[in-house]
Amino acid sequence: MSAAYGSWPSPLSAAALAAAGIRIDGAQYAAGGIWWSESVPAERGRMRVLRQDADGPAQEVLPAPWNARSRVHEYGGGAWTVADDGTLFFVDGDDQRVHRWDPGADVPVPLTAAGAQYGGLRLQQGRLFAVREDLRPTPHERAIAEIPVDGSAADDDAAVRRIRSGSGFFAHPALSPDGTRLAVVEWGETRMPWEAAIGVVANLADGAHSAIPARAALQLEWISDDELLFADDATGRWNLHRARIGVQPEPPAPAPPAVTEPFAPADADTGGGLWVLGQRWFRILDDGRILAIRTNGSDTLALLDPDGALLRELDVPFDADLSLEDTHGSRVLVTGQGRRVTPGLWELDVDAGVARTIRGGDPVDPAWVPGARSVTFDGPHGPVHAFDHAPANPHVDADPDALPPYIVQVHGGPTAHSAGAQAGWITYFTSRGIGVLDVNYGGSTGYGRDYRARLDGQWGVVDVDDVLAAAQGLADAGIADPARIAIRGGSAGGWTVLSALVRGGVFAAGIDRYGVADLRLLAQETHDFERHYLDGLVGPLPEAEQTYIDRSPLTHADRIDVPVLILQGADDAVVPPSQSEAIRDALAARGVRHEYLLFPGEGHGFRQADTVIAAAEAELRFLGSVFGFEPTP
Repeated sequence: MSAAYGSWPSPLSAAALAAAGIRIDGAQYAAGGIWWSESVPAERGRMRVLRQDADGPAQEVLPAPWNARSRVHEYGGGAWTVADDGTLFFVDGDDQRVHRWDPGADVPVPLTAAGAQYGGLRLQQGRLFAVREDLRPTPHERAIAEIPVDGSAADDDAAVRRIRSGSGFFAHPALSPDGTRLAVVEWGETRMPWEAAIGVVANLADGAHSAIPARAALQLEWISDDELLFADDATGRWNLHRARIGVQPEPPAPAPPAVTEPFAPADADTGGGLWVLGQRWFRILDDGRILAIRTNGSDTLALLDPDGALLRELDVPFDADLSLEDTHGSRVLVTGQGRRVTPGLWELDVDAGVARTIRGGDPVDPAWVPGARSVTFDGPHGPVHAFDHAPANPHVDADPDALPPYIVQVHGGPTAHSAGAQAGWITYFTSRGIGVLDVNYGGSTGYGRDYRARLDGQWGVVDVDDVLAAAQGLADAGIADPARIAIRGGSAGGWTVLSALVRGGVFAAGIDRYGVADLRLLAQETHDFERHYLDGLVGPLPEAEQTYIDRSPLTHADRIDVPVLILQGADDAVVPPSQSEAIRDALAARGVRHEYLLFPGEGHGFRQADTVIAAAEAELRFLGSVFGFEPTP
């Protein structure tokens, strides 16, 4: 059959998109089975924990109304862990307290008092460590904490031991094999972890500590009682490094710094933006071999010998947003997604080279999802990397005399990355005849520090130049209809959407999902984790105040002359609704066509099924009205 681009009949409804949109937060071997956590969109995005034994069916072990979700650093992560006997420890999304659910018990028991919140849980040698965040005092307090597992801290907050504390930030607690020292990643309150983070090894007996020098440390893991493996981007790529820890002298003599050396250098990143607690970029197997993610646009898996030499790269179906969750012998639990599989959880047998699907991970039909094409455009600041998802529908003959409309997608962060994976929302559009170009503008991870550093002090300049260059490149190559290119993005991506519309000239419409409109307002209202993010992206206040004013889309809203769809969560603490409402009011004052949808109960990113459905249908309806096509039901 023939149909106009945008009007192609698609089997993927908004409701099916919402039902398929699960999120997985961690996986673990325990009690003879595989455990993982996943979202339930139909239950307002609740995170449940499931268990699967041998080849039996998955069983829910954390039922409603319990919700394993952390809000530490707002983005959370590492909200649960489980002991070998099946005892589950989790952070409840409502009260942010840590709870213990014993096997066979009817209800969990609290382990921490109300008030502080926890995340990044890690159970090691029977001891429960976590990242603790207390937003009640001023300044706010954070710590790496040890939580008594017997419940003695449920009514006594002082019983939670603060091993390392302060107003800065912490991640990745790792207990030494002999149980005497704890390694952690730390960074200051005025920096982001990819800008400056070090490792610290604390003696649990007396609190003495030594530093592990690094530029942007990630994921400390013990090789032995005096050796650690960690990731750092000292050479311009996040690569593995080895640290040797000296013997702690008698107090008050200061501990000597660790001696570090490169380990398995490569022209790829083993690491990324530390937005979510609990992510793992490498794992040490029982026999000393190391499995490491290497990112250069997309992800690959490299198997290294104990000395860091490359043994081989593994041929796996997943190649995007990977995390190595846990190991058992030569088997590794991997979460992520890929160009030809849906998001999922796999058990990878490293020796056999076989990946067994545990959850999700379904192969996609290449007739509907042919796979993203990696493309590069020339931009004013250098090459611009992107992934092209072309329209595809085996039941429709495209008009040979027409070009498809396109969405230029801008990821959030901005220190983040899109790896070319298929996604339900992308197929929702491409199956209807609307292409999607996913742009990794300068500032994105996955291409080395130099590419990431292009955005230093230039947010609102380099990112906008790059998306404009990519869109123009699409049109010049005859891939997209130059009159029907829209730009879409959320959070920091929403900022780039609005900034590009202010610049004008390329995009015929914009979809702003909880985007930043006013930098000064963002600096006043955003949460602690990103309080000083703008210092590096734009400049410190008050010195750079005029730059904040000049760069903000709200300042130049009178230049926006194309239709805009604005989507916002009512409970967003990262980019509050005041941002979206300010740009809405500015557009309304000038009579610019726009639509504003506010979703109650949603934070930064949409989790509820009703919201996902409403947002998808609104975006398709909006594009149809702007680009002159009628979506087919």
